[in-house]
Amino acid sequence: MKLASLKSGRDGRLVVVSDDLTGYTDATAIAPTLQRALDEWDRCGPRLRELSEALHRGQAPRQPFVEAECASPLPRAYQWADGSAYVNHVALVRKARKAEMPESFWTDPLMYQGGSDTFLAPHEPIPLADEAWGCDLEGEVAVITGDVRQGATREEALAAVRLVVLVNDVSLRNLIPGELAKGFGFFQSKPASAFSPVAVTPDALGSAWREGKLHLPLRVALNGQPFGQANAGVDMTFDFGTLIAHAAKTRDLCAGSIIGSGTVSNLGPDGGPGRPIRDGGLGYSCIAEIRTVETLMSGSPKTPFLRRGDRVRIEMLDEAGRSLFGAIEQVVAEPRR
Repeated sequence: MKLASLKSGRDGRLVVVSDDLTGYTDATAIAPTLQRALDEWDRCGPRLRELSEALHRGQAPRQPFVEAECASPLPRAYQWADGSAYVNHVALVRKARKAEMPESFWTDPLMYQGGSDTFLAPHEPIPLADEAWGCDLEGEVAVITGDVRQGATREEALAAVRLVVLVNDVSLRNLIPGELAKGFGFFQSKPASAFSPVAVTPDALGSAWREGKLHLPLRVALNGQPFGQANAGVDMTFDFGTLIAHAAKTRDLCAGSIIGSGTVSNLGPDGGPGRPIRDGGLGYSCIAEIRTVETLMSGSPKTPFLRRGDRVRIEMLDEAGRSLFGAIEQVVAEPRR
């Protein structure tokens, strides 16, 4: 089953989307918003599935689905906690900052709590007031949970996954070192993220969803050129069950909590940093990673961070080449005044 939120008010209007992303039917008679559906999933989930089946049988009203009309599936959320499940990415980025990586990062998930009061729409511009801030894209996978009790096991946490989405977790790289030096974590360096137009139930992902991971390439393009195609199921040190359980160690998580994977990153065949796509590698899901590789190879970074006018596209295709979540497609622009 695939769900989306069309732009309407602050929380969107819930619709059920066809598997091929060409049509939708209104679902507000079941729940006006996705958050309401998640709050009452035991009641709403089965009814939404019935509506989805009716849409595919041609027995429900159908409208053309236009990704640009979508807000993020949850236009705002009670919680957005982003992990760093691809620890090789953490190691590379920290190396760029000349920061040592504690050995515990390989056994204890790293996670920060991001701003969730407003998310960018999947086709909304990335507002950048100052290019000197070092604006970066970060292609990720995330899950949206039901209620998770404090102290949940990995298996209980994984059973609470309701939906899967893609993320562009925008980072302002040049603001990060100063913030982290204060010892209190990210804030200004992590502006609003954007999520894919469509949220997908795990069962609709078929065999690609297994062991709490999504085993498909995450396709990232920058200014129309392939930039990354790392497989989200490979080199993921912590699966989503482990990440959710980590977040719930000392607190309950309410329905509608979003837990991110962190930047998808694959090692090269030799166990070292991956190579750019132009050199036959799988590329990267963020600019910081290629800049680190460039520094290691030639002594200095060559790929610039995002500038106004740059275009970012993040998408995932199934094995038949069909878009699963729709595309995050954003241009970097001056903030609206």
